[in-house]
Amino acid sequence: MKVFSWIYTGWCAFWFLLIFLLLFPIVFIALQREEWKPVAHYCNRIWGKTFFFLVGMPIKVTYEVELDNKKAYVFCANHFSYLDIAMMGVVIRNFFAFMGKSSAKNIPLFGYMFAKLHIQVDRADKNSRIKALTRSIKALKSGRSIMIFPEGGILSTGIPEMAQPFKDGAFSMAIENQVPIVPISLLDNYKAMPDKLISWHRLRVIIHKPIETIGKTKSDIDALKKQVYEIIQPTLNQYKD
Repeated sequence: MKVFSWIYTGWCAFWFLLIFLLLFPIVFIALQREEWKPVAHYCNRIWGKTFFFLVGMPIKVTYEVELDNKKAYVFCANHFSYLDIAMMGVVIRNFFAFMGKSSAKNIPLFGYMFAKLHIQVDRADKNSRIKALTRSIKALKSGRSIMIFPEGGILSTGIPEMAQPFKDGAFSMAIENQVPIVPISLLDNYKAMPDKLISWHRLRVIIHKPIETIGKTKSDIDALKKQVYEIIQPTLNQYKD
């Protein structure tokens, strides 16, 4: 019944905000210097893990191969739910930066954290896209991974079918830095949170094998997009029920 979804959503919102507020003083301090930012990132990881534990939603993560936690990757996942963002800090062990919508900066406190720790992009503004891509390439060169939703947002009108075509950004930056692309299948988030209400659900994630980009050029972008799609989409189809 919808009334239970409202109650559970309120319960989730309470813990989401409380944990964030408790950790924010440490995050704020850690964001003041570049070399302290991994501490802020670790606090976000604690935030996500604690949140999912306290609301009683277990997460099962399947790794097709063990990744190097100190290596830079471009992580690409399907994006059907607002839970996806909170999930990433739990399942990705590497120090990474999100590339996300600039509208997040308008959220009190969270917007400050996002702007300082991650990479904002206004997809309607060409200059913003260029700046975001430049910052992402710089982050990869420094050894920091990038997390991006290649659909460009929650755009699918036929979930669990991903929106097509993918944006070029993730693939362009991976080629530019010759770093692997790691596809991620988020199998159940849209079942738990298909819109603004949350319902309890067990959550499963598959971290797929990296796709190497060494030797590839910009002419390979379309082929890489197809390769990532053909890894994630059949997985989503397999687990849709």
